[in-house]
Amino acid sequence: MEIRKRKKTYEIDMCDGPLLGKIVVFYFPLMLSGVLQLLFNAADVIVVGQFAGDEALAAVGSNSPLINLMVNVFIGLSVGTNVLVSRYYGAGQKKELEEMVHTSVLTAAYSGIFLIFVGFFIAKPALHLMGVPEDVIGLSILYVRIYFAGMPVMMAYNFGSAVLRAVGDTKRPLYYLLIAGVVNVILNLIFVIAFHMSVAGVALATVISQALSAYLVIRCLIKTKSDYQLNLHKLRIHKDKLLKMIRIGLPAGVQGALFSLSNVLIQSSVNSFGKIAMAGNTAASNIEGFVYTSMNALHQTSVSFTGQNYGAKKFDRIKRTLIYCISLVIGVGLLLGNGAYVFGGTLLKLYTSNPEAIKYGVLRLSVICTTYCLCGMMDVIVGSIRGMGYGVLPMLVSLTGACLFRVVWILTIFQKVRTLECLYYSYPISWALTFSVHMICFIFLFRKEKKQLETYVRL
Repeated sequence: MEIRKRKKTYEIDMCDGPLLGKIVVFYFPLMLSGVLQLLFNAADVIVVGQFAGDEALAAVGSNSPLINLMVNVFIGLSVGTNVLVSRYYGAGQKKELEEMVHTSVLTAAYSGIFLIFVGFFIAKPALHLMGVPEDVIGLSILYVRIYFAGMPVMMAYNFGSAVLRAVGDTKRPLYYLLIAGVVNVILNLIFVIAFHMSVAGVALATVISQALSAYLVIRCLIKTKSDYQLNLHKLRIHKDKLLKMIRIGLPAGVQGALFSLSNVLIQSSVNSFGKIAMAGNTAASNIEGFVYTSMNALHQTSVSFTGQNYGAKKFDRIKRTLIYCISLVIGVGLLLGNGAYVFGGTLLKLYTSNPEAIKYGVLRLSVICTTYCLCGMMDVIVGSIRGMGYGVLPMLVSLTGACLFRVVWILTIFQKVRTLECLYYSYPISWALTFSVHMICFIFLFRKEKKQLETYVRL
């Protein structure tokens, strides 16, 4: 095993020293980075809601489940990058780390190019299938096609930042997103208010700002003197690394895509209540997204800390990482989720002035945000399982406990009680069920891995 070169300026040593403080230091910039990414979309929604009307607001919001469905498989591969870079870095395996970085960046480029064509050709039939109203669908198609034109830079940012997270650097991605976020807001205002470009303007602003953040991340990887340095002349797909990345990341991507499929079904059910309900649901979903992102950063924290300590074979720190992350995510979920509901009426006015749309939005917040800590708990324990290198098992559990359950709920319970409140209750019930099964799986796998290590040491 090669000797690991520790702690450059931005990296965090996850394998030694006090754990809780390092988790918090890692988590906070990561959480802020996620919030800034959401501000890209929130800026889109606020600007079109205030300056382009309810049709434009509904068009932008109705796209989110479809966009997530089409890109989550590839974003999931970046989870494989995170896990493997963490493991190689934790184990001090320089050659494997270098090959993993170059494989990941080239995979990001190919994935982004492929998604351009997927978005262009799939947008229209998929949005028709979702039941998007005729007075909204033209704008929705335009938004999706422009948004997907920026997929290569979006993939580059996601894979590049996954490398930085894996070695403990969550600060520089935050700085880059802060710069890009300011650019996004300025361009939104220019394109929509000055040039009257409506949804095309906000989509274009998002693509340009994502291109800036991607450039900064890739430049960072090229300029670094650390073992994870990117050399463009060394870009190639290392087959063994790609297969490992697929084995860990593809199940995460498939899970994300099928989660999005269940959300597409839910969005389709919301669409049946009309464009005002769609607008309220869109606005509430954006507020809710800030809570989710704040919790999901602890999922990513769990992946990185578990991955590095798994590589270093420090199982006690893996267990303590899970305990700390679950405790933190409960606190974050309860505080921010209930805060979003309490101040929901005021927050929703940032998105729309329509009192009926605000009423629909508050209804969604009252069910989902008040119970959101359950989702965070589920995600954190999935992060720990993936950090140990297991991809298929958490995917199967999540698909059964969450996705399949929601589909069954829509086809049975919702058909008898056709209200938005009934539709939204499928979320917290599925989170609680899935978390319980994941906890049993983690205990089994943790004991299995620890026993194998102890057997190896004795031999």
